[in-house]
Order: sequence, then structure tokens, then C-alpha cells
Amino acid sequence: MMKTPFTDAEAEVLERNGTRLVRVHPRHGGDHRAWFTANNEALRSAMYEHAAVMVKDCGLAEQAELAVLAEEIGGRTLEYNERSTPRSRVTGKVYTSTEYPADQSIPQHNESAYSENWPHNVFFFCALAAQSGGETPVADSGAVLERLPADLVRRFEEKGVVYTRTYRTGMGLSWQEGFQTDDKGYVESYCADHNIQTDWDGDLLRTRQKRQAVTVHPVTGRKVWFNQAHLFHVNALPEAVREGLLEICGEDGLPRNAYYGDGTPITADELATILGVYDETTLAETWGTGDLLGIDNILTSHGRRPFTGDRKVLVAMTQREE
Repeated sequence: MMKTPFTDAEAEVLERNGTRLVRVHPRHGGDHRAWFTANNEALRSAMYEHAAVMVKDCGLAEQAELAVLAEEIGGRTLEYNERSTPRSRVTGKVYTSTEYPADQSIPQHNESAYSENWPHNVFFFCALAAQSGGETPVADSGAVLERLPADLVRRFEEKGVVYTRTYRTGMGLSWQEGFQTDDKGYVESYCADHNIQTDWDGDLLRTRQKRQAVTVHPVTGRKVWFNQAHLFHVNALPEAVREGLLEICGEDGLPRNAYYGDGTPITADELATILGVYDETTLAETWGTGDLLGIDNILTSHGRRPFTGDRKVLVAMTQREE
């Protein structure tokens, strides 16, 4: 039984190997804004308790309304800065989900875990469901931590993760797209303020930043796996792509890569173990047009499955006021 029950709704909890998602069917009678107002606290509680909640056929129609609902539930909406994937602004602080080809998967990840300024919540709205596939799977970050080998967790917790990036035009994101500016001075100031080392070679920018691998949720106190080492690491790429990039760029010039915090390599076996645990704990609910998925970004990772047909999923990210 949920700590804060929903009003005018049927709710059920789906579970897979420690990952839970609350699926809610509202009875809003056409007044979805009133329903959300009445259930804001229940939605926040469900994300703390179960980490993810999907409201089926939520009634949201206008794209700008996603940001309003996100702020009412999760706090201040955020710009998508320090980008690592291509997205487009739809309106205000509402963006498209990551624009990767439909036949590709996006591995599980906690949004912007490589940054010092990650969102606390992420809200996804399905404006158009794919013909098939295209789910946004979730995995409980605490369940992932608990299933990983203790010695691997200890190494990551003690050393942290170093993320390296090379921004160049035509291969991955340019620094102009990554930082949403044409001003090198702004990039230098931003990086200095956020503990990011920079190295310029003409218009090519290399960065290096050390971040946590494990963190504690500030509200629930739960200890969780929280990093993108497996996503940034060069071994996450298909073998042919990886070999081509290494031949062209060399290891120091890869668009992105990850190491232990002391600079030592993360092995292929360690990455396989991490990905295997994500596979064990991932839960996916089928999207329907009009569905809203809210996640606590620290407690829950998300990804994307391949799809056919057209698909349009919008995103708003929020941060609680301190």
C-alpha cells in the first residue's frame, strides 16, 4: 500500500528484481489539471517510495503544459546545459528526448550524473507512441548497487569516475552545442565554476571532470549507484565504431570516455558486470499516447528501446529548491 494514496484513480505497483513502477489510471473526467493538483503530493510520494510513476492517458495536451506540471510536482525546471546527447528545444524548458536513430537502444543512465548540476526529477510525456517498441525502461539505482559485487562497488566508491570528452565539429557534439554558446570565455568560466578541466587546441576542446560513482539520496537517505561510466566508456560503442574512432582520434581524442577517478582503466569485464545488473533490474511499461512518466533521477535510471514508426516523447527536468 502506498504511503500517500491517489485520489480518483486506480493504481498498481509493477515490480521486477527490486525495480518498481506505479501505474496510475486517473479518473479526471476531462479536468486533468484539477486531478494533478489534487494528486501532486501522491505523485511526489510515489517517486520517493517507488522511484517511478506512470500516469496513463493523463490528459495533457499542450506541450508547454508539461513544464507547468513538472514544476508543480518537482520544482524549478532546468535548461539542458552541459549536453552529452543531441536534443531540440520544443518550447521554453521542454525538450525532445534524445535524438538517436530509431534502431538504436539508449542504455540505462541517471540523467546528467557526469555533471555537478543534475536534475532531481525527470518528466517524460508521450505525445505520440511508436508503432512498436520505444519504451523508456527504468531501473532502481539502489537495487543496482545491491546486486553489484561488493569489491567492484568499493573500487568505484573510493576512486569515483573521471569523464573525458573531446568536442569537435562533425564528430559527436561540438562545444558550441554542448555548452549552448559561441563564447569560449563563457565555456572557460562555466568549467572553472563546475570543476571541469579544459584544454583547447584551436577550436577543439578537451575536458576532464571527476565525479561520484555512488551517492546518497538527500531526502530518503538511500545509498544508490549513480554514474554514467558504462555509458561514456568507449567499450559501450559497437566494436567497428570503437575501432574506427580509436584509429582516427586516438584514445585521448575520443568524443567521450570514462576511467576510474585515479585515471586507471575500467575493464571490459567490469563494464559487462554493470550492464548485466542493469539488464536484471530493468522494467519497461509500454507507452501510450498521452502517458506521463515521472522519475526520481537519483533513485531511478532510464533508457530507451528501439522502435518502429514515428515516436515523440518530450522531456522536462526539475530541481527541488534547497
